[in-house]
Amino acid sequence: MFLEADGTLVEYDLGPGEVLLVDQGHVFLFEEQVSYEIETIKGMKNIFFGGEGMFLVKLIGPGKVMLQSMPISNLAAKIVPFVPSKG
Repeated sequence: MFLEADGTLVEYDLGPGEVLLVDQGHVFLFEEQVSYEIETIKGMKNIFFGGEGMFLVKLIGPGKVMLQSMPISNLAAKIVPFVPSKG
């Protein structure tokens, strides 16, 4: 198994029925007993200006959840200016 996380890892201990809504790029790990659903963001303003895209992950406790502060897309955006190019 290969695991790679970017940024800081933040751990949450969800109680029974406790819900955490997060952008899918921030989900790193969660325990087997944590259930999850994909939710569509409601409202055109939220979709276009919310910065999260059209979907969120709904994590439902009990159990531990680990989130990463910088998803791979954000990491790539930070690195691109330093990558040499031919042009």
